[in-house]
Amino acid sequence: MASGPGSGSLASLRRLTRPRDPEERCELCGAPLPEEHTHLFEVRTEALTCACRACALLFTGQAQARYRPVPDRVLSLPDLVLAPERWEALDIPVGLAFFTRSTRLGRVVARYPSPAGPTESQLGLATWAELEAANPVLRDLEPDVEALLVNRVGTASDNLVVPIDRCYALVGLVRMGWRGISGGPEVWGSVATYFADLRARARVAADA
Repeated sequence: MASGPGSGSLASLRRLTRPRDPEERCELCGAPLPEEHTHLFEVRTEALTCACRACALLFTGQAQARYRPVPDRVLSLPDLVLAPERWEALDIPVGLAFFTRSTRLGRVVARYPSPAGPTESQLGLATWAELEAANPVLRDLEPDVEALLVNRVGTASDNLVVPIDRCYALVGLVRMGWRGISGGPEVWGSVATYFADLRARARVAADA
């Protein structure tokens, strides 16, 4: 478990990329966990905790609780308004970014995958306010546990609302597979497969 504010990102990354324990258990009550299970987000440390369904339900709907259950919805936003010049202004070197409303920091945070792990990009309040005004669906993002995930790698144009654990899975994929200066074809092939899977699971926002 991470020990201080801000250290949870790397702790969550290690948790999601380490080999799965065949007898993985709920970190709150010790119950056995299936391969697909719930994560809880600890607001103070921004770390993810593996939890059984019963423990996750204890924190559902409690805005001031220590933990927040990570939802499982994946939404496609094909009509997202994000002008190329606004994206370029973010100066994100890998064509990927995810945006979350951080309770701890009291603002929206932009991060992108890198060989060193999740890296924060500067995001002015006005930039997000403009993006939200053009895309009211973004006002429904659950603080801390949902993100707007944007993919502009090559010719891709993916705009998705995803659970935060999916974002850290992507960060882990990039960090572990990166080779050389540009990452190498293998890691970008894995990223393409990752997004293909998300698109297959996603509901279009208008139909959600």
